[in-house]
Amino acid sequence: MATFRRVAQLRTAEQFRQHLDDIGIELGFDEVVTSGAQAPLAQPYSIYGKTLTNRFAVLPMEGWDGTDDGFPSDLTLRRWQRFGRSGAKLIFGGEATAVRHDGRANPHQLMICDDAHRDAIAALRQELLNAHAELYGNSDGVVIGLQLTHSGRFCRPEQDHKLRPRVLYQHPLLDEKFNVSAENDILSDDDIRELIGRFVEAAVRAHEAGFDFVDIKHCHGYLGHEFLSAIDRSGDFGGSFENRTRFLRDIVSGIRAAVPTLKIGVRLSAWDWIPFRAGADRIGEPENWQNGDYPYAFGGSGDGMQIDLTEPYAFVDLLHELGIELVCITGGSPYYNPHLTRPAAFPPSDGYLPPEDPLIGVARHIAVTAALKKHRPELTFVGSGYSYLQDWLPNVAQYTVQHGLTDFVGIGRMVLSYPEMAADVLAGRPLQRKLICRTFSDCTTAPRNGMISGCYPLDDYYKTRPESIKVAEVKKQIKETA
Repeated sequence: MATFRRVAQLRTAEQFRQHLDDIGIELGFDEVVTSGAQAPLAQPYSIYGKTLTNRFAVLPMEGWDGTDDGFPSDLTLRRWQRFGRSGAKLIFGGEATAVRHDGRANPHQLMICDDAHRDAIAALRQELLNAHAELYGNSDGVVIGLQLTHSGRFCRPEQDHKLRPRVLYQHPLLDEKFNVSAENDILSDDDIRELIGRFVEAAVRAHEAGFDFVDIKHCHGYLGHEFLSAIDRSGDFGGSFENRTRFLRDIVSGIRAAVPTLKIGVRLSAWDWIPFRAGADRIGEPENWQNGDYPYAFGGSGDGMQIDLTEPYAFVDLLHELGIELVCITGGSPYYNPHLTRPAAFPPSDGYLPPEDPLIGVARHIAVTAALKKHRPELTFVGSGYSYLQDWLPNVAQYTVQHGLTDFVGIGRMVLSYPEMAADVLAGRPLQRKLICRTFSDCTTAPRNGMISGCYPLDDYYKTRPESIKVAEVKKQIKETA
């Protein structure tokens, strides 16, 4: 079984630097994190007519804690209040929100399909702003988006939690991995055109609910991302790069016609690799592929195990041409190669042990974001993959912003365990080490087993819930059968 030195053990800058040297990666960091008006992470940034006063962003979540009919629950409200309490001025997408019932990734995912959903999500947004103003005096300069999504291959909209996929093409590895067999699971061009209309309708409602922008999700193996690898699909939405980006372009033109003032962002999986599986000792290894070059990894090389940014460069060029200013960079999919998407020391229940030191994955995120930022500096970039840095997150975040490798540092899982981390860093307060996310992956294991997502190890609220016992039982069973 592969073992890696834990980040929590790297208590000094010299220890951290030595470990980076030992594993052979370049990952810049500042030994001292500064605070106050001159601090790099406190530098103002103007977008959408607002001036944001720090460089932290909250990344979109999927909480598994909405109601059966797609409305926020008290648990959803609590998470959004904590987003506001974080002190971050950019809320990139807030919540993965389905534009149609059959596009939900779980039967408790939020939806924005009618005016009642709109009003409920508008109230959610307002509670975020109220929580922010309560701690920081006002909510001026907070930019909030809503992520719009259809889950495609990973739809589980009903209470039985069974996959009901809607896909764009037959994938020789993912179809078998996720039991997709029927050709009638493939969306027709007419189905896609109808779905584009649903995205536009959802965007109109998000605008009416007060959101500054909508994020048209193109990441993590969901439908928007799958378009980018639909090279085998015929018709208007597959084959050429132009066709594979038609879905985005048609949504953008529809939104611009309906609500010209609404801004648009995109969260992009800028690289992908071949699907992985648990191999010997549960360590991740690539699926067996013996058919020559692997063609289904957008931003990936022919062997499916390296990065080729030729098409991602073209994609961010397209965003610029479309007048889209804001892009959040991530990679891979949490369903079939999770070590790329969210580097972690401990896998979720349906995952595998990391095949590399997770810091290598962090460095990969930062390097890809930096390359895209250098290629298209006019865009505003939000980086991902920082949570595994743990105690060293502020040091690396400061370095990446100060050196122009990204404009904003996005925080996802860390907000669940330690929502005030950004505020503590900006104020120069010591980190609360007992709250720092250690990537135990319970926030993923829970939803993979039909439970709400939350930080069960570190958040006292979730520790006392009955799901905490169930999560522990699932992990125990996995350990016993490993």
